[in-house]
Amino acid sequence: MKTRIISGAVLFGILLVTLTFGGYPLYFFCGAISVMGLFELYRVFDVHKNPVSYIGYGAVVALYVFLNPSFGNLIQIPEMFIYVAALIALMTVYVFRFGKVSAKDVMVIYFGIFYVGLMLSYVYRVRVFEGGEYFVWLIFIGSWVNDTCAYFTGYFLGKHKMAPELSPKKTIEGAIGGVAGSTVLGLIYGIILSANNAVPVGNVILITTLAGLIGAFCAIVGDLAASAIKRNQNIKDYSHLIPGHGGILDRFDSVIFTAPVVYWTINFIL
Repeated sequence: MKTRIISGAVLFGILLVTLTFGGYPLYFFCGAISVMGLFELYRVFDVHKNPVSYIGYGAVVALYVFLNPSFGNLIQIPEMFIYVAALIALMTVYVFRFGKVSAKDVMVIYFGIFYVGLMLSYVYRVRVFEGGEYFVWLIFIGSWVNDTCAYFTGYFLGKHKMAPELSPKKTIEGAIGGVAGSTVLGLIYGIILSANNAVPVGNVILITTLAGLIGAFCAIVGDLAASAIKRNQNIKDYSHLIPGHGGILDRFDSVIFTAPVVYWTINFIL
């Protein structure tokens, strides 16, 4: 427990600094956890030693390169180009290395580009919005606050299992408590921002409340989706990178889903 608390505090400290400063600190942090998370996923499916996996890593690195305005403004390449190019490259290797590269390898490698690289990049994308220094915290209200509220609600009130095959300790009552806690905190956060005119754009209270609500629902799915992959592959954790917590995908499984949800909630309302 002590190890878990210490490593959790260190991770929170790094996250606090990078989210607060934004810019290059957050940019490189998101890029780093995306590549590390991708490696964890590839290792789970035993494709991490296959040279073709470098196409997946290359696609994620390219995604971040062109996500940075310093590079993106120099070479105008649509983001979709990266995904199309990666698919063509993977299928080319598959064809000419048939028998040594399987269809499963190709699908896992391509899936990882989106599941890890693209989805986690939305943390940085939210931060660069106008008012992003405030909105970016909604990602973690929808994920980690939801998880904390769900844990305590489930501990004291939980009776009905939600997905026993994937996560035996998760209950329906816990899920309701998590969504309620995230939504209420999102509402309170919006009221505080609005009262202080912190974000001079759109309907701030509507954005924060909906982000808390929808983000919490998606966080539950994200958590269970990561658990489903682990159950299929018969592993407990994706890695031991974060002592007491597992790997990047163990700690950021719900963030993978809440980050894009918060981004598009803001985008649609603004």
